[in-house]
Amino acid sequence: MGNRVVVTGMGAITPVGLDLPSTWASLVKGESGVDYITQFDASGHDTKIAAEVKGFEPSEYMDRKEARRMDRFMQFAVGAAAQALKQANLTIDEGNADDIAVFIGSGIGGIGTLSHQFKVLAEKGPGRLSPFLSTMFIGNMASGQVAISFGAKGPNICTTSACASGGHAIGEAFETISRGDSTAAIAGGSDAPVVPICVGAFNAMNALSTRNDEPRKASRPFDSQRDGFIVGEGAGVLILEEYEHAKSRGAKIYAEMLGYGASADAFHVTAPPEGGAGAARAIRRALRRAGLSPQEVDYINAHGTSTPLNDKAESDAIKAAFGDYAYKLPVSSTKSMTGHLIGAAGAVEAIVCVQVINNSVIPPTINQEYPDPQCDLDYVPNKPREQRVRVALSNSLGFGGHNSCLIFGEAPANGA
Repeated sequence: MGNRVVVTGMGAITPVGLDLPSTWASLVKGESGVDYITQFDASGHDTKIAAEVKGFEPSEYMDRKEARRMDRFMQFAVGAAAQALKQANLTIDEGNADDIAVFIGSGIGGIGTLSHQFKVLAEKGPGRLSPFLSTMFIGNMASGQVAISFGAKGPNICTTSACASGGHAIGEAFETISRGDSTAAIAGGSDAPVVPICVGAFNAMNALSTRNDEPRKASRPFDSQRDGFIVGEGAGVLILEEYEHAKSRGAKIYAEMLGYGASADAFHVTAPPEGGAGAARAIRRALRRAGLSPQEVDYINAHGTSTPLNDKAESDAIKAAFGDYAYKLPVSSTKSMTGHLIGAAGAVEAIVCVQVINNSVIPPTINQEYPDPQCDLDYVPNKPREQRVRVALSNSLGFGGHNSCLIFGEAPANGA
C-alpha cells in the first residue's frame, strides 16, 4: 500500500474568503460569492456575472516587483501556498528541500496576461511585448513560482486537465509520497479566468448561466432551473506529508488522505457519457485504492457545476458507484457559493472535505428551490447540516472527459 499520507496544512483564496477561516465561515453560512463582473466591462457579454476574488493584495505574499512578473493565477497559488505552509508550520531549508514536491494544477494558466498581450501585439507590434509574457501565461508557472518562492526542490509538476486539474495534482502528489519519492508536497490548483476571452468562450458554447438579474441565485447545482455554471477564480493548496515524517516533527494532522482514482470518459470533449460511467469508474478506483467499501463514505463534495448535463450525469455516477446507499449519502456542491474555480475547484473542494471531517458540519447546496426528478439524491439543500463525517470524497470532472476522485479520512489516532 505504500506510505501513509496526511494533511498538515491548508490555504485558500476564494470568491467567499481570502483565507481558509473566512472561506469556511462563508460556506457554512451558505453565502454566495457571485456578483456582477468588476474586472472588465461585461456589458457586451451574455453573462455579466462571475465569482471574483475581492480585495486580494499580492503584496501580502510577495514584493511588488515579483507580483508584476506573475499573472493573477500565479499570485493566488503563491498566496495559498504561503497560508498552507504557515498552518503546517513547515519550514523548507537545505536539509529537506530536495524531499518536498510541488504539484499545482491549472486548467487555463495565465489567460489574463496572454489576452492583454495579444492586444499589445495588435496595437503596438511585437517589439512592445513584455519580456515576461512567456513566463506569465504558461500553465506550469504557478507550480514553478511556488517552488521558487519557498525553495522546494523535489518533483515539480503541473497537471492540466481542465476542471479536474486541482484534483489530479493532489492525487498525484499523494502517489508520489506514497511510493517514497517525497516526504511532503505542496499540492493544489489555481486559476484566474475572469477575463473577456474566457467568459466569451464559455458563453459561445452555452456553458454559462445567464441569470444576470439574480447573481447569487445563478449557481444552482442539481436544481431543475439550472442553466449553466458561473466562472470563478482562486486557489487552494494542501500540505501533504508522509505520516511518520509529520509525527516526527510534531505536526498537527488534520486528516489522512486515503485514496485517489482517475479515469477518462473517452466519449466527448464536453459532454459526459450517459449514466456518468467515467466518473463512476474514478470513484470505484479511489475506493479500491483506499480499501473502503461504499458504505464507509459519509459525505461527497460533488463536482456539481450547475450545468444540465453534468449534474444529472454525476448523480447517475454516484448511484452507479454506491448503489442504494447513494440515497443515504449527503452530497453537496460548494460551487453553488464559490462558482466554478476551474483548475482550483478540486483543490478548494478537497480542503472543504478536510474541514467537514474536522468540524462535523456539511456546507449546503444553496439555491435548491425546484427539485429535479433526475437529480434525486440528498444534496443538503440550502442549510448546513451538523453531522459527524469520518470519510469524505471529492469529485472533479473536466472537459475532455477527465475524472478525478479524492478520499480523505479522520486523522489517525495517537499511535495509530
